[in-house]
Amino acid sequence: MPDLPEAPGAPPVVVLVPEDPGASVLTRLPGVRAVVYRPGAPLPPEAARAEVLVAHGIEPEDAPPLLAALPRLRMVQLFSSGVERWVGVVPQGVRLSNADHVHGVAVAEWVVAQLLAHVRDLAAYRTKQQECRWEAHRTGTLVGARVLVFGSGDIGEGVRARLVPFGCEVTMVGRTARAGVLDQAAGVAAVPAHDVVVLALPLVESTTGMVGAGFLASMRDGAVLVNVGRGPLVDTDALLAESRTGRLHAILDVTDPEPLPADHPLWTAPGVVVTPHAAAITADIRERIWAAVARKVAAHLTV
Repeated sequence: MPDLPEAPGAPPVVVLVPEDPGASVLTRLPGVRAVVYRPGAPLPPEAARAEVLVAHGIEPEDAPPLLAALPRLRMVQLFSSGVERWVGVVPQGVRLSNADHVHGVAVAEWVVAQLLAHVRDLAAYRTKQQECRWEAHRTGTLVGARVLVFGSGDIGEGVRARLVPFGCEVTMVGRTARAGVLDQAAGVAAVPAHDVVVLALPLVESTTGMVGAGFLASMRDGAVLVNVGRGPLVDTDALLAESRTGRLHAILDVTDPEPLPADHPLWTAPGVVVTPHAAAITADIRERIWAAVARKVAAHLTV
């Protein structure tokens, strides 16, 4: 990372970080003093000069007293790619920054893994192994599958790049139409022609509840819905009702509600696979996130 200009004698920018590894990474940035704070504990004295808060381990609804105690705050940096829970919490004039271009590769890998497991019916083979049965059966394939990806950002593009080599025909959907990308209305209209629908959208007013009863009813028999965006993109009650027909399959890394209560019917709904918002959680997740945080803090110093 290139050195940043610093006026002679200028004090370093104080960045509050929630863990020691983050302090080690950010201390390498010229002009930065990384100070560790512990969420829920009293703030260190350096907080009075903090310009940047790396907010992790803090629930947005609990954040206002903390933010009010930082008189020089100019930026709140998140670990997540989504910022919707923090909108309206961060004071006016303070930049809200997400961890962009961090999770796309890992989440796209998860999508491909889940789709391969589904079409090749690996769960059935695991059952046969447990029952010591040497018995083959025919399965599906990704070759020739028509995949519609809602979300043309880091995750969506990662999904496309990984599915095309498997012989999939991938169509991208974004908020606005452009070369090679449908707008949201055109994407919804295209749902009946696709075998797989992947949701990798942010949660905003226009996407909340986008996948309701009508959307699900328009999906072809045997189609697969994959949600790696946000749980409320999908109307849970509508999905549960559709799952009982046995027509569709759903693979969900995000749910509404979340965390999913132990007695929630989604856990055992026919044709539904659930993982606990784990698609991005790989062995290198902390290194990826702190590299992104360092990039965003370095950009803040140049503003």
